[in-house]
Amino acid sequence: MERRGLKKVHIGLRTSKTALAIIVSMLIADQFGGTGDKLIFAMLGAMSVVEPTFRDSVTACLSQIIGVCTGALISILLTALPIGALTAVGIGVIGIIVLYNGFRIKISPSLPCFIMVLICTSSGVDPILYALGRIWDTAIGLGVGMAINMLVFPYDNSRQIRSTIESLDQDLIAFLEDLFDGDMRLPDPEALTRKIASLQAQMSVFANQRLLLHLRRQRQQLARLRTCDRRAKELVAHLAVLGHMEAPGRLSPENRRRLAACGAEIRDARALDSVMELDVVTNFHVGQILTLRRELLEHLKNADAVS
Repeated sequence: MERRGLKKVHIGLRTSKTALAIIVSMLIADQFGGTGDKLIFAMLGAMSVVEPTFRDSVTACLSQIIGVCTGALISILLTALPIGALTAVGIGVIGIIVLYNGFRIKISPSLPCFIMVLICTSSGVDPILYALGRIWDTAIGLGVGMAINMLVFPYDNSRQIRSTIESLDQDLIAFLEDLFDGDMRLPDPEALTRKIASLQAQMSVFANQRLLLHLRRQRQQLARLRTCDRRAKELVAHLAVLGHMEAPGRLSPENRRRLAACGAEIRDARALDSVMELDVVTNFHVGQILTLRRELLEHLKNADAVS
């Protein structure tokens, strides 16, 4: 019977930073927290803001602040009414959900409901001081989590972008080899299109980062990587034209030489003894592709020089 080994467990940088943020925030909250549940709320705040990008972290931070403040405010209003705790909870849950839907707040209302339930069911405490304490405890976690996420090994996916562009270049050469392998069947550019979409998603993540200690360097690198992205999209547009032709035309000696210089193996041995419209169109797009490929690799090299 074949024995299967255990799957290797990978502990990523984000996981490690989340654990560090939780521990540090809980240590601080233990000394300076405002409520009996200070460790829980510091942990929730720290855990929520360790996101891949600065924008995601700010969004998570704002959602926590909105949630805690909304839950605290509504619970203070409810505790002032002459109603029981469970009745107040029911009214509060309905009110929070209606409020979030009315203002089209796209974050979950679970946190303010959680805050409201805790305050409404905690007897013998000042609801205002209790609510302020919970806001303070959460703020400790948010501040610590944001600082650690932005300053301690901030997320940087520039290497992943480089890897995607290099893989795109390899797929490009394979596409051209398949196009001119002599069997007259056209390759499908869909795989290259998907890779471009993946590259654009990675570029979006990089653009939303804020490397606080290297803002100028990041802006320069982002500008060069965006140029790479534009060249890649132009390149795929030319590939799409070639992929939708009924059959490829014959290569010119110049394009055949340039393809060979790129390491492509061209099996189509048809000589360009007379020029037809299909040959002109084919060689135009092949020439543009090879030029864009060279520019793409040059801009990628320049981006690496900045990093």
